[in-house]
Amino acid sequence: MERRTIGATALDVGAIGLGCMPMNWAYSRSQQRGDRSLRTVHAALDAGVSLLDTADMYGPFTNELLVGRVLKERRADAFVSTKCGLLVGDQHVVANGRPGYVRRACDASLRRLQTDVIDLYQLHRADPEVPVEETWGAMAELVSAGKVRALGLCAVGARSGRRIAGRDGYEGTIRQLERIQQVFPVAAVEAELSVWSQEALVRLLPWCAARGVGFLAAMPLGSGFLTGTLTPGGGFEPDDPRARHPRFTAEMMAANQPLVAGLRRVAARHGAEVTPAQVALAWVLGRGRHVVPVPGTKRERWAVENAAAASLRLTPADLTEIASLPAPRGSWD
Repeated sequence: MERRTIGATALDVGAIGLGCMPMNWAYSRSQQRGDRSLRTVHAALDAGVSLLDTADMYGPFTNELLVGRVLKERRADAFVSTKCGLLVGDQHVVANGRPGYVRRACDASLRRLQTDVIDLYQLHRADPEVPVEETWGAMAELVSAGKVRALGLCAVGARSGRRIAGRDGYEGTIRQLERIQQVFPVAAVEAELSVWSQEALVRLLPWCAARGVGFLAAMPLGSGFLTGTLTPGGGFEPDDPRARHPRFTAEMMAANQPLVAGLRRVAARHGAEVTPAQVALAWVLGRGRHVVPVPGTKRERWAVENAAAASLRLTPADLTEIASLPAPRGSWD
């Protein structure tokens, strides 16, 4: 697989990563099986994927434990990214950016991941009760201690249904980035980016490119919609967050089918084996050499298919057709 570098220290990763969250958190929990998920991670590594994206809150904790089982055997093959800053309770999630907590959270993640060092340690959310510089300073101490190689920030932006006139939704995140960059270099920013969620292209992605900051594209397949495998009206399990998202109602999924149809047309020009999902990932890859899409999956088949998208090269005609696709219908949240 093509390799890409992220951050000023040129961290080397495969061009496509693997989001491990669905293996233990959020999506279709009845379909989450540990042994199958382990096979999925191994298959992704075999296909050239290196970046494994997890967080202590996924589970909570169980996702890191699963990734740790793989790292115990294949640490040299993997680039591990995990996150701190969110605590999961009964029916609620709260931010915690206190320096003491950050230090304890890192040590706990290292134990669960069965590794001596975390390649990329990300702040999941800033704590409104703690100056972000204090949190970031504690994370920087972890780099000095040799427990972490580089630091990243998960961006929070207004989604398409709540755009404010004259703003791109990521202004608050950019202000945070400017502040913490004065404390310790930001190696990567993780934020949503896909064919049907392009807000990051306005300012956040250019901000990263201008400063040599890597961009980890979360949800590059539109939470599964852009794969073309979801049927309008097919329904979701009650604990699946898509069951409550306006874009995943039967009506809105049907209204957004032209997006999938366009990706199918592009895929067909590249061969019968090419899928809409691979076209969607190739589009994200084309947003810049500092961009690494991180599609999440718990199935071996999709992990291998996603990895193969790294070799797909879209033509100018392909890009023109994708750019001409209708805007997505429906708000996101």
